[in-house]
Amino acid sequence: MKKSEVLILGGGLAGLTAALHLLKKGYTVTVFEKNEFPKHKVCGEYISNEVLPYLKSLDLAIESLHPTHSKQLTFSLASGKSITCDLPLGGFGVSRYTLDHYLYREVIKRGGTVLHEKVIDVFFDDEIFTITTLKSVHIAKIAIGAYGKRSNLDVKLDRSFPKESSNWLAAKAHYQLDFPDNLVGLHHFKGGYCGISKVENNRVNICFLGNYETFKEYKDLKEYQDKVLCKNPNLKAIFKDALMQFEKPLVISQICFESKTTIENNLLMIGDTAGLIHPLCGNGMAMAIHSAKLACEAIIPFLEEHGSRKKMEEQYKATWNRNFKTRITTGKWLGYLLQQERLATLVMPLLFRVPNLLPWIIKKTHGTPL
Repeated sequence: MKKSEVLILGGGLAGLTAALHLLKKGYTVTVFEKNEFPKHKVCGEYISNEVLPYLKSLDLAIESLHPTHSKQLTFSLASGKSITCDLPLGGFGVSRYTLDHYLYREVIKRGGTVLHEKVIDVFFDDEIFTITTLKSVHIAKIAIGAYGKRSNLDVKLDRSFPKESSNWLAAKAHYQLDFPDNLVGLHHFKGGYCGISKVENNRVNICFLGNYETFKEYKDLKEYQDKVLCKNPNLKAIFKDALMQFEKPLVISQICFESKTTIENNLLMIGDTAGLIHPLCGNGMAMAIHSAKLACEAIIPFLEEHGSRKKMEEQYKATWNRNFKTRITTGKWLGYLLQQERLATLVMPLLFRVPNLLPWIIKKTHGTPL
């Protein structure tokens, strides 16, 4: 049986960031991540600049990854009608393949442990967590859930949302394409939306989210792309000139936007494990990083002062809700609106008649610099 001060279940963006924060404060940290690095993930790969001060405080050299820097957003309806506005804070584009691998290497370099093992059980008793993998058993006073949108652990922990039906799927690939470095594109199509932005190495990330009800009418992803996405003239023009750099797109399904709990069986949940903002808001990566910060800011006083676990959990839950609940609710309503084609047709033209409306919506789904 091995002992650490903090165990982190999941080595994605939130989990690795939390590990780096805690390592900087001198704690022993073990991260469990079943997959090897580097790896691609289905993700929009755009990060709001709101998290840059925090990343710098962790001594992370994000510019060494050669990110692109975005300042504008173009949004279009399924009809092709579009509007462009400035992004209030701006953002940067970097692939998960590059970013997660960099964070992983930093965790190792700074003395953290990353085990490529699948967690099969989580048990909390007498103020101690016991984490069991297929290969080993670990104990710690603190455990963090950072394993992503959906996992068998959610069933093990008897969380409610896996019992709800989920009819969303998402696909992502990198392309060679003439696309501006400083632009993020969000393009609506029947049953979903498509995000386009540039990452490092002059590659363009195209990632779309679609309703399974519209997808199942077609035999494969390419036919769906040609017959549904490309009805939006903007997407048709983009895909016409795009040369895929993957052998095939990455696809995930059963994406759930139902409410989740931030504390489950005394585990502090962060990133998508705690709550998922609708991807059309383009702020999921920044929220994952921010949630790691909030969790660590609750954990550190608890460990330093041997304080109350209940107080720590209440602090984290309150700060999480204060920072993210309104954003997630706004994202849900925007997602619902885009799925109601007739309603969207009536409401979305307001974006074109009221120029300040789109930047206002963006601010509602983003935070302030950390």
